[in-house]
Amino acid sequence: MSDRSRAPAESRSRWFPLVWVIPGLLVLFVLIVIVGRLVAGLAPVQSFMLRYPGQLPLPADAPVGFPAWLNVQHFLNSFLLLFIVRTGWQLRTGGRPSAFWMRRNDGLLRTRNSPVRIGMPLWFHLSLDALWVLNGLVYYVLLFSTGQWMRLVPLDWAVVPNALSTAIQYATLYWPTDDGWNNYNALQVLSYFATVFVAAPLALITGLRMTPGLAGRLAFLDRAFPIRLARAIHWPVMLWFVLFTAVHLTLVLATGAVRNLNHMYAGRDDGSLWGALVFVVSIVVLAIAWVVLRPPVLVRIAQLSGTVRRLP
Repeated sequence: MSDRSRAPAESRSRWFPLVWVIPGLLVLFVLIVIVGRLVAGLAPVQSFMLRYPGQLPLPADAPVGFPAWLNVQHFLNSFLLLFIVRTGWQLRTGGRPSAFWMRRNDGLLRTRNSPVRIGMPLWFHLSLDALWVLNGLVYYVLLFSTGQWMRLVPLDWAVVPNALSTAIQYATLYWPTDDGWNNYNALQVLSYFATVFVAAPLALITGLRMTPGLAGRLAFLDRAFPIRLARAIHWPVMLWFVLFTAVHLTLVLATGAVRNLNHMYAGRDDGSLWGALVFVVSIVVLAIAWVVLRPPVLVRIAQLSGTVRRLP
């Protein structure tokens, strides 16, 4: 059988598991709503939700609104994460790369006697990771220098029962009353905190531990932090980002899309369509990048910093 005739079957086998995601999620969604409404109808649960409405007050000096730098960071993070997940999936499901990249000035990516050679999907993944980390460092600096951290970091243990109350409200589809411009609800605080201060550092640490070249230099960590453990953590962390993004986008669109998009993309708290317009433009940019950033283009970019060799 020719390679051309095998290609469609291989492509189907790689992506076929994703066919079950949408119907599976629909069934899960219906079950969550049914259980949520049954639970919310219980008298003790109603008393619990009255005691813990789902939101805690912020410190008096906490900032209000979304500054322009946060809007820009939001788009950059979305752009980079999209392709990090795409390349991560390719690395997880793909076979042997058709081309390899090797750095001219080896630096850290070098074994004892020879430079490290990495496949093009891994090169793209690591390049995106580097940009994502740089973007994250800028985000951390601005987050703590402007006081925006107070909106993301839990400051009271009461955030836990309030988050549970919010989760029940979301599950019933009777959305909690939110005012994200001034204050996040407790479930948002916990999920944002977990993403920014737990998942992101874990992705960085485990990614560095698995990086070719660096992995050899960090061999002294083999007992305390073996590569197989890093790999076992790295994949679920990526799944967390996918789940978080899917739920986040769904709730943004379902709980007041116009106002929420204005917050996230236009830095304004009104009913105008500026945020929606910027959001649409950002989706178009992501779609164009998805089409343009194909292997021939990536090879040309990779050749700017190293040598690319194709396999026969």
